[in-house]
Amino acid sequence: MVEQSPPEVEILHRFRAPRVAVWNAWTDPEVVARWWGSDPDGVVTAATLDVRVGGRFVVSFQDSTGETHTSEGVYLHVKQPAELGFTWSWVSEPGNTSRVNVELTADGGDTEMRFVHSELRGASAHDYAAGWRRTFAKLDRALAAGR
Repeated sequence: MVEQSPPEVEILHRFRAPRVAVWNAWTDPEVVARWWGSDPDGVVTAATLDVRVGGRFVVSFQDSTGETHTSEGVYLHVKQPAELGFTWSWVSEPGNTSRVNVELTADGGDTEMRFVHSELRGASAHDYAAGWRRTFAKLDRALAAGR
């Protein structure tokens, strides 16, 4: 049985990387390919990002079981290098669209991120809170490797 998702997930995360590096991790398809997806052993198979208001993104990744997942959305606001907002949906869950907002604040050489995934209505097979935390751990590793 699929459990009801909470209506919103908020995560505060500190990256040991400059804000421009974290911004690029969200907006450069080559960097996105190094960290997207919650499976620590998963790999991105395709990433297309048109980072502008009204532009679309589509990112597909394969998890360690070989299953492929595709997330997609439309950019709602883009304020480089501080804020990014977009719709979020899984191709496998049509009609179940939510919103993501990412705020990046420079703190010395580090970056504070406030991440909010909202409008989580209805049932979803995804545990967004745990999934995003695993995903940001992958992003930590990708940013460290890029230094």
